[in-house]
Amino acid sequence: MQPWGILEERKLTNTVIFVDDEEDVRNSLITLFSDIDMRVLSASSAGEALSHFQREEIAVIISDNQMPGMKGIDLFTKITEISPGTMKILMTGYEDIATAVDAINRGEAFRFITKPWEDDALIQTVQEAIMRYQIVQGLKQKDESTLRSLAQAIELKDPYTRGHSESVVRYASMIADALKLADEVKKEIRYGSWLHDCGKIGVTENILNKNGPLDEYEFEMIKNHPRWGADVAVQANMSENIVNIILHHHEKYDGSGYPSGLQGRTIPYTARIVTIADVFDALTSDRAYRKRFAPEKALGIIRMMAGSVVDPEMLDVFLRECLKICR
Repeated sequence: MQPWGILEERKLTNTVIFVDDEEDVRNSLITLFSDIDMRVLSASSAGEALSHFQREEIAVIISDNQMPGMKGIDLFTKITEISPGTMKILMTGYEDIATAVDAINRGEAFRFITKPWEDDALIQTVQEAIMRYQIVQGLKQKDESTLRSLAQAIELKDPYTRGHSESVVRYASMIADALKLADEVKKEIRYGSWLHDCGKIGVTENILNKNGPLDEYEFEMIKNHPRWGADVAVQANMSENIVNIILHHHEKYDGSGYPSGLQGRTIPYTARIVTIADVFDALTSDRAYRKRFAPEKALGIIRMMAGSVVDPEMLDVFLRECLKICR
């Protein structure tokens, strides 16, 4: 089952369009994606591609750059005006990589693929682009059932985190209730807990599921997921509290966390709440590199994190509440 299969009933499109003036290239791409669960269109020119956008919603466009009439990068500029949410992937030859990188840096493209492409890499890139599109569009709906479906779809990338977001919601809501926070803040904590790992859509599955320690490059990729997720939430006009949860749930109370190295109460309080929930559920869940800890053992471990990883005052609240249900 593809990650976006869960989202079909939410009417979030999985339509992609390949644009290339060479018929053999278009046919190869259509064949490559014929067994992938997505709707595939093709166009031989920028003008033909634009006519598709006038008629229907398209999640991802994959276009050659060097085409007669209008280059792919110029086509992307026009598509941004018509369909700003569409994810754009530029296909280019090695001699034109600088153009592709510049397009990404300017925000005009999501990724680039060089010709000749590697099949698995292209499939994965297109799948990630569809998922990112659906996450942004789903977040814009601000519908709880859609947000839960998005969280479940993200978790399909990592079998060890199945059900993780629901558990984080439960623990974080428990703290929020005990602190008697306003109902709107409780809702934002619930939404942020569901979506805290949405940036993992930008991390490859072989890194997420690696059975062993990550090397320096792999860990840097993991450390990027809060920024990627927060960027998606900003695009979807989510509230500041939700963005802060996504961006800062891996900060540590002593300042040694990521991505910003915030310390103590400079870490937004909503993120400090979700960090406790996230850490406790991780301790009580199986991971690729270890088995779960029993709740009693996990409570002892998280106690030792007070003042270093987690906010000690909020941890006291969690421990009081958790002892009521975790025994």
